[in-house]
Amino acid sequence: MTRVHEAPSRQRTRLPALDGVRGVAILGVLLFHTGHFPGGFLGVDLFFALSGYLITDLLLREVEGTGTVSLVAFWGRRIRRLLPALAVVLAAVTVLVWLVGSPEVVRTTLADGPWVQANLVNWHLLAESAGYWDRFGAARVFEHLWSIAVEEQFYLVWPVVLLIIARWARRVDRGVAVVALLASVLSLALMVMLVSGGDPTRVYTGTDTRAFSLLLGAVVATRSVRTLLTGRWIGPALVFLAAGIGLLWWLADGEKSQWLYTGGLFAHSLAAALLIGMCASAPHTMVARILSRQPLRWLGSISYSLYLWHWPVSVLLPAQWTGWPRTLLVCAVSIGLAALSKYFVEDPIRFRADWARGRTGLVVFGLTMAGLAPLWLVLPAPAPITVDISGLR
Repeated sequence: MTRVHEAPSRQRTRLPALDGVRGVAILGVLLFHTGHFPGGFLGVDLFFALSGYLITDLLLREVEGTGTVSLVAFWGRRIRRLLPALAVVLAAVTVLVWLVGSPEVVRTTLADGPWVQANLVNWHLLAESAGYWDRFGAARVFEHLWSIAVEEQFYLVWPVVLLIIARWARRVDRGVAVVALLASVLSLALMVMLVSGGDPTRVYTGTDTRAFSLLLGAVVATRSVRTLLTGRWIGPALVFLAAGIGLLWWLADGEKSQWLYTGGLFAHSLAAALLIGMCASAPHTMVARILSRQPLRWLGSISYSLYLWHWPVSVLLPAQWTGWPRTLLVCAVSIGLAALSKYFVEDPIRFRADWARGRTGLVVFGLTMAGLAPLWLVLPAPAPITVDISGLR
C-alpha cells in the first residue's frame, strides 16, 4: 500500500525526489542542446516550477515564524547560492573565448557579458533580435543564461510581493495563492496575445510571458493547495502526471510546436508544479522513489553549475567532434567542471564561509561585481567585419 503524508508540513526537510527532478531537467536540457532530443528544452520549465515552489515555501515558512520577510537576508542567501558559480563561469569563459574563440564569438561574448552580470540578458537578446531557436550556431556562449536571468528577476520581485501580502492580507497563505494564480493567468494571456506565427522567441524568453512557470510552482507551495495533495490517489496521479510530462517532451519541437505558446507551456508548467508538490507530500510513492535514486539526485545536486558550463563547453569544443562522441565529451567535461564548482566554490561559500555573510558579504559582493565589470571594457573586441561594396557600383 502506498504511504502518504496525512497533512502538509512546513518543516524544512531535504526531499531527495526534488533533487531528482533537477536531474531529469538537466538531462533534458543536455540532450536538447546536443541535438538528440527536440523536447528536452522543457527541462527549463521543470527548473522554473521547482524554483517557484521552493522559494515560495521558504518565504511562507519565514512569514509563519516571524510575521514578515527579511528581504536583505533572502537576497543575501540567493547571492551566496548563485553568484560564485556564475562569476567563475563569466570570468573563465570570457578569457578563454578571447584567447581561442573566433572573432564573432569574442564580439558577442563581450557584448552579452554585462547583461548576464546584470541579470537582464534575456531582454538584451530580445533587443538584439537574437532568435532562440536559431541560437545554437556557436555564436553566443552565454545565450543559454536567459533562463537564469528570468529566475533572478523573479527572485528580485516575488519576495517584495509576498512581503506586501504578508503585511496587508488577513490570510497570507490564501492571499499568496490567489495573487500567484491571477498573475500566472495574466502571464499566459500575454503569451497568447504576443505570440506570432513565426519565431516565438519573444514569448519564450520574455520574463512577463514566462512568469507563469514560476508562479504555478508558487501556487502549489501554498498550504491552501498542499492540503489538497494528500490521499491514496496521489500515487496514481503522479504516474499520470509523469506520463503526461513525458508525452509533452516527446511531442514538443521548439518553434514548430505553436500549441506550446497558446496553452501548452502553461499546461506543462502546471503538471510540473503538481508533480513537485505531490512528490513533496508523498515521498514514498513510486514516482518519488524513482526520482530519489542516487544518480539522478547527484546530477540534480550539480544541475546549476552544470547548466552554466555545458553550453560554453559545447561551443568551444573542436568542430571535428560530432554525434554521440561529441555529446559524451560535452557531458564528461561539463560534469567534471560542475562537480569542481560545487565542491570547491559553491558549497564552501554557501555553507562554510563566514566572510560571505553580513556586511563583509555585502562588501565581497560589491568587489566581485566591480571585478567582473572591467572584463567587458579591458579585453579588446575584434574589429567588426566590413564589406567593400565599392566594386559593385
